[in-house]
Amino acid sequence: MKLRAILFDHDGTLVDSEPIHFRLWSQILDRHGVTITEEVFNSQCAGLPTIANAMDLVERYGLEISPEALAEQKHAITKEFLAHSAYPLMPGVEAAIDEFVSNGLKLAVVTGANNHSVGATMRSYDFTRHFSFVVSADDVKASKPDPECYLLALEKLGLEPQECLALEDTEHGLQAAAQAGIPCLALPTALSASHNFDRATAILGGMDEATAYVRRHIQTGDPTRP
Repeated sequence: MKLRAILFDHDGTLVDSEPIHFRLWSQILDRHGVTITEEVFNSQCAGLPTIANAMDLVERYGLEISPEALAEQKHAITKEFLAHSAYPLMPGVEAAIDEFVSNGLKLAVVTGANNHSVGATMRSYDFTRHFSFVVSADDVKASKPDPECYLLALEKLGLEPQECLALEDTEHGLQAAAQAGIPCLALPTALSASHNFDRATAILGGMDEATAYVRRHIQTGDPTRP
């Protein structure tokens, strides 16, 4: 089948947000008398939805607060950050978007982040003109690695899984795409380098390599071909 759409993850794929998430979580946990190391955050928290992290952190550190309340504190401090700042883009993202659009590919964001977080990225970089829609954590009952988000994206696009290509930086994201039957390029970051990417169509060094991959195979009609 011909490649018709690129499905971007948000955190760690479109934007370099995890260092900021670490900083914000550190500020919140400091209020509760807890210090989280970057090593623990990278291995246990990076790439997961806020509520999943809140549940883990409450249990891990025996916090006297509900996961829901802790997650709300994270949402509040993130909202405050995004009110006057934006997550920096990952290297090569703008060039990739321009090339994909010029080749007639549809673009969408499929993420475990909430609408507010992704909306800030879309507005800050004027991406709304390029992306057909966003599927966020607010749109589904189950987050990645559950495939619900990708299945919803396929429904919105009206496309078959093999007509799409997902871009993910974590094992959970890859699993979600793979379970939906969508070929996936893994773009590991320093935070996710130890993840299992065995189900990836290809493991690449970043967005520039993903763009080159799509460029090489745009005419083949089969994004799974090596």
